[in-house]
Amino acid sequence: MENSTNGSLAVVTGASSGIGLELAKQFAQHGFDLFIVADSAKITEAENILKSYNVSVSAAQVDLAKPAGVEELYGLIRRTGRPIDAIALNAGVGAGGDFVRETLLDADMNVIDLNVRSTVHLAKLVLKDMVQRGSGRVLFTSSIAATMPGTLNAVYNASKAFVQSFAQAIRNELKDTGVTITALMPGATETNFFHRAGMDDTKIGSSEKDDPADVAKTGFEALMAGEDHVVAGSFKNKVQSTMAHVLPDTLNAEMHRKQAEPRSDQR
Repeated sequence: MENSTNGSLAVVTGASSGIGLELAKQFAQHGFDLFIVADSAKITEAENILKSYNVSVSAAQVDLAKPAGVEELYGLIRRTGRPIDAIALNAGVGAGGDFVRETLLDADMNVIDLNVRSTVHLAKLVLKDMVQRGSGRVLFTSSIAATMPGTLNAVYNASKAFVQSFAQAIRNELKDTGVTITALMPGATETNFFHRAGMDDTKIGSSEKDDPADVAKTGFEALMAGEDHVVAGSFKNKVQSTMAHVLPDTLNAEMHRKQAEPRSDQR
């Protein structure tokens, strides 16, 4: 791809590792300066990695699950004095387990606060600026989980269904503004997600997963092409996403259970 983005600024949330870090690398490789953020101190390590691409990199450790964190991030970006040309709203978390009998309410609410509330909050702030300027690109990290009921990961799948619907709705609302919205829909990817969600001892958690670098490359290319959404990763993900729209939710929910239940509970 021809590099025509020198001087542009991209923001990536959840950028300390996994898909977020790989998305930041994609932006850097194509000449974007970066503002990266995560709730982990590892964001400093990511900053050092990304500086090797000879672009300007700013980093902030901010908890976006809190409204004050979103406002803090937006304030830090505004203080750069530069417009946001592209943003990857990638930060997210899961909480695996039986909703009623296993997961903690605080963990479930944290999923909603980070995956849903902070996504809406930051999008509201950033998109107003983009629309006023008449240009900008937004990438939402959704998931193929958005297409099916998430038995034993109920709140996470529901949160991604929200993100997917939200992204497609505002894409249509903004179709004549010069701002594009793209939803990235990965499947199981080799990141810290399953460990953080307490899903190491599950079929999906212990299975072979997609390379986050490949997922990020697919997402970046879809963003730059202005596509509405893209299913990233293995061909299996595309099949699974397609079948989820055809099969009844009761069957999708049972199939998800087989993937997400602890191995000791599997039959």
